[in-house]
Amino acid sequence: SPKVGMLSVFITVVRTERLFGLWKGVSPSFMRCIPGVGIYFSTYYSLKQRFFQERAPNAGEAVLLGAGARCVAGVAMLPVTVIKTRFESGRYNYISVLGALRNVCETEGPRALYSGLVATLLRDAPFSGIYVMFYSQAKKALPHEVSSSGLAPVVNFGCGVVAGILASLATQPADVVKTHMQVSPALYRRTCDAMRFIYAEHGLGGFFRGAVPRSLRRTLMAAMAWTVYEQLMEQMGLKS
Repeated sequence: SPKVGMLSVFITVVRTERLFGLWKGVSPSFMRCIPGVGIYFSTYYSLKQRFFQERAPNAGEAVLLGAGARCVAGVAMLPVTVIKTRFESGRYNYISVLGALRNVCETEGPRALYSGLVATLLRDAPFSGIYVMFYSQAKKALPHEVSSSGLAPVVNFGCGVVAGILASLATQPADVVKTHMQVSPALYRRTCDAMRFIYAEHGLGGFFRGAVPRSLRRTLMAAMAWTVYEQLMEQMGLKS
């Protein structure tokens, strides 16, 4: 339905699939997020050590740094992202992640595992770049005494929440296009086909459907990941 809200979807899922329906796709989420976060932060740290060992990156360089790290992680984990999206859509009766991967390869070919690649990169690279820019600039604006005190985890999390909200809203249209292409790859040969369909069916507002739940999910996930990353780097005596 064009007029569907987060609360109505929540109630529908609980009624039709019970409470655990809200955790549909948790297995592919684990398989995507855990190695994906590892690839992202290791790439981010390597790039930062390679190009910005002597100084902190400025706002524009932070965008490139975050976007570059996300591109590497996004391409590496895209097959699992496709399976995760299909698990959550409810249109596919997959039993396991490995079974889903095998089924897609047999029925649609390996290329289907990379459906929505352009839209995914158009979403994830700008999101990560914008996020890193806002996050780093927010931390710079704070007094050093605050960011280096015992409240550092709370400060990092707060900066992450602000950065995540802004980055999520900026990249929501690409996320909608990506989801359409991964759920129904046979309908869209190109990214522009999905964009035309969304606009024809729902207008400009269609590109921002699901903005609230996505902002909540991505903002909290990114904020928690960066908070843990900062604390681990500090414990190991490394410069984050």
